[in-house]
Amino acid sequence: MAPIRIAMLSGPRNISTTMMRSFENRDDCMVADEPFYACYLKASAANHPLREETIASQSADWKTVCSELNAREGAEYSFEKHISFHFAFAPDFGWLDDARVFHLIRDPRAMVASYKNKLDDVAPIIDSYRIQRRLYELRPAPVIDASDVLKAPEATLRALCKALGMSFSEKMLSWPAGPRDSDGAWASHWYDAVNASTGFKPYEERKIKLSPELETVARACAVDYAFFSSRRLVA
Repeated sequence: MAPIRIAMLSGPRNISTTMMRSFENRDDCMVADEPFYACYLKASAANHPLREETIASQSADWKTVCSELNAREGAEYSFEKHISFHFAFAPDFGWLDDARVFHLIRDPRAMVASYKNKLDDVAPIIDSYRIQRRLYELRPAPVIDASDVLKAPEATLRALCKALGMSFSEKMLSWPAGPRDSDGAWASHWYDAVNASTGFKPYEERKIKLSPELETVARACAVDYAFFSSRRLVA
């Protein structure tokens, strides 16, 4: 029997890899790390760190990746970590028809500040929110906020699992440090913090100072963030 697909859509720098670790640590779950990243890089010509390595490691054909996701075997659940702006050039959302979708959100100012530390072009964060909202309006799905997860990991994950129609596992709360074979080819640039983690880090309220240009990007996401925030699961 094919696994039940769990598809998480998230913007970048939004504890998305931490969430992937959480699901992968379950006994009944395999993961797919950003399977459409090469498709996005090829379609956009974006100059991301480890671009060539990423394209060499994955198919850059949309239909091929969709087929691969539907053909996975070996666990009850298959968790898919998707960065939403990867679908800026996607032909449609049909590849999600058989998946249980949820949205992971975060305060755009925090996302912009974190993403800028890794990549200069932060504008795709705007695309992520626009794409997620377009999908949500076609097909409403559970929403969780990264800050809620960090403030109350167990309660928020229990609520998420219930909304997804799956059981909660205590193993979702902690995991061994280090990289995984399932990590994407880009991991050495992006995953240093999560590789050092053994669980959800405590939530910290941080003072964020952005340049005028970065504030403009964050403001462009504000309406969509508010839309999702008002619909998020509250444990």
